[in-house]
Amino acid sequence: MNRGTVAIAVVQHQVMIIQIVQSTASGYSHHRRDRWLDVYTYAPFGDHLFLASSVPQARIAASDLLTIFPFRTTTTDMIELPAQAYQEFLQLQAKHQKKQENLWRAWKAKLR
Repeated sequence: MNRGTVAIAVVQHQVMIIQIVQSTASGYSHHRRDRWLDVYTYAPFGDHLFLASSVPQARIAASDLLTIFPFRTTTTDMIELPAQAYQEFLQLQAKHQKKQENLWRAWKAKLR
């Protein structure tokens, strides 16, 4: 994955749009075998539009990636997704929300 690659990942228990950051220390792009990824994070703002989140930079586990899009962007303040990518984001967000709700229900049932 090269700098500017856009993807969907789970960051702080939320499904977010992320953008890969090139490591400045070594100047390399992230590889498939990397355990950690340095990313910019984006939160939904409107239809197809995402703005830099309140914590704009993060280091996430590579296993938190949900999907990688075949396009890149050079902006770091705002990303507008194509229709198909936006639909995929909405589907993954709904799936993650349902999973979290099911975990909560199961935990509450154990307490009874």
